[in-house]
Amino acid sequence: MLENKFIPTNILEKNISGKITWSSPSNIALVKYWGKKENQIPENQSISFTLEACKTITNLYYSKNESSSKDFSFKVFLDNVPKPDFEPKIETFFKRIEVYMPFLKDFHFKIETENTFPHSSGIASSASGMSALALCLMSVEKELNPEISEEYFNKKASFLARLGSGSACRSIEGDLVVWGKHNNIDGSSDLFGIKYPYQVHDNFKNYQDTILLVDKGEKQVSSTVGHNLMHGHPFAQERFKQAEENITKIKGILESGDLKAFIALVESEALTLHAMMMTSMPYFILMKPNTLEIINKIWNFRKQTGLHICFTLDAGANVHILYPEKEAKTILEFIKTELVAYCQNGHYICDRIGFGAKKL
Repeated sequence: MLENKFIPTNILEKNISGKITWSSPSNIALVKYWGKKENQIPENQSISFTLEACKTITNLYYSKNESSSKDFSFKVFLDNVPKPDFEPKIETFFKRIEVYMPFLKDFHFKIETENTFPHSSGIASSASGMSALALCLMSVEKELNPEISEEYFNKKASFLARLGSGSACRSIEGDLVVWGKHNNIDGSSDLFGIKYPYQVHDNFKNYQDTILLVDKGEKQVSSTVGHNLMHGHPFAQERFKQAEENITKIKGILESGDLKAFIALVESEALTLHAMMMTSMPYFILMKPNTLEIINKIWNFRKQTGLHICFTLDAGANVHILYPEKEAKTILEFIKTELVAYCQNGHYICDRIGFGAKKL
């Protein structure tokens, strides 16, 4: 079993304490993952752009427990406010990863976390949050076992993050990350994300992502519930096959720099994701009227100008507008004059492609 290589064998018994801080970004999938098997294994492969500005910063304070404990010992704070409602999710996460981090019950943890973007708003806060926490815990493991290599550290951090939130495994590195075993992507795995290993055309370097916050409230349906609705979905198997084919297609697109083909594939993927939600049972619609207004405005603007602007969506109402850096000036002006009016309180985030998590 490949998972066994993440069970540590040479952890030192050390009485350590301290504070670790990691910043980890969100990511936006170009080919979407929707539907998962047991143990957070994806039903289909995905590929994502890692973001730069949208991130979670997590402080992990750790100290050795005075006596052995049968339970995990931790407290969670969001923006310096205690968040007991986060604790069941962290408890579940710790239970899933305990076999790979057998020292967890030896410590008390204080987890302080903050986002640079609205929590639960359709920007992947669980991806950045769980990856940041996984990285902090890996730093504790590295203190207990200094022999860990950087490659092993990143791979195991991605593996652990996946057990907290599937897409979190794509936030450790950047600028493009593949998750899911695919025959045409060397080194790809269902267990962790890998940095995209092939040549990428200059057209996709420093790609821009402006996120229009159409609705900053809690999603009506959690991602976990949405993923589970793919079990028995009438179109599930065709969707998984389509995603696998799109990974092969996007590999060629990224190499050639074909922006028109990129736009067609990315927008199709976004709409297919929402089509899966609309045709599940129970069915649901996460797009808002303003989401559709923005999409139509983008299509009209692209037709009129020939510029390479496109949209993608996560499982929410917000719109990620993707475009090459060389067209940024004109497209940003269009966003400000035509699209910001459709955002909640006029709020939007200018982001760009980033290169993964950072230890602070």
